[in-house]
Amino acid sequence: MGRNADDFEGFVVSVVQMHVPLSEGTVTTRPSRNGNFLSVTVTFVAESREQLDAIYQELSDHQRVLMAL
Repeated sequence: MGRNADDFEGFVVSVVQMHVPLSEGTVTTRPSRNGNFLSVTVTFVAESREQLDAIYQELSDHQRVLMAL
C-alpha cells in the first residue's frame, strides 16, 4: 500500500517482476475510500522462501511503500 499516484501500480509490478515472472490478470488494485492511498495485490507462486523474503524486503525498504503484507 502506498500513496495513490499514477505510477504506483507500475512501480510495485516492476519490483515484483525483478524476482518472478507475472502473467496477465495477476495484479489488482483498490483505492482507499478517499482515494489518497492505493492497495496493489500481486498474486504469484513463489519458488522459495528466499524469493518471497527478497520481494517483501525490497518493497518494505522503499519509501513509496507504506505497508507490505
